[in-house]
Parts: sequence; C-alpha cells; structure tokens
Amino acid sequence: MKKTVVLGATENPDRYAYRAAQSLARHGHPIELVGQRQGKVAGASIHTDQPALSEVHTVTLYVGTRNLPPLYDYILSLRPQRIIFNPGTENSELQQRAEAQGIETVYGCTLVMLATDQY
Repeated sequence: MKKTVVLGATENPDRYAYRAAQSLARHGHPIELVGQRQGKVAGASIHTDQPALSEVHTVTLYVGTRNLPPLYDYILSLRPQRIIFNPGTENSELQQRAEAQGIETVYGCTLVMLATDQY
C-alpha cells in the first residue's frame, strides 16, 4: 500500500499535523512523518531530514506557505500522485510545478477528507 507523507509533522497534540497523522493511521493509511523535531506520532518516527521515500501516494502539507519554497524540490522528488494543500499552505508556485509533472493538487483539509470518506 502506498504511503502518505505528513510534511510538517509534530508531536504537539494541539497541531493539525499531529491530528492528521493520528487520523491517517486510524484509517489504515501507512504514514511517513517529516518535521523539524524528532519524535513519534501514531507509532511512526518523525524524520528531521529529507529522507528518500518510495511508493508515496500523497504528500499532505502542514508547512506555512512562506516556508515551502526550500522544500519544492524535495516534495517533487517524492513523485507523489497527489499533494494536499491544507489551510495555510496554499502555494500557487508549487501547485503549478506539481501539475506540470502530472501530480494532482488539492486545496482541502486532510482531516475533513478522512472524516467524509473523500480521502
């Protein structure tokens, strides 16, 4: 089964990235976590580097719009089928680059998509 990468992962239970990782795991989606600080969420370790990952279906973004540019190449190198721009991560430049490579882009909320069976 292909993975979902939570970019901006955190151990802070008050953050949406934490809630999304928990919900993805509960719904049976394999997850990879990438964030600024080490830790664990839903049994998965948070990578603090930019690991080479294979079989990525979705990258769900929890990194603010202005912090995304240094991550463009990494995100695109994962060759995801889809990128979800959660609220606060909207970025037309990354969207255009992704779509030019045939990657589906969605402006939505991972938590809502999971809760309404649209994931």
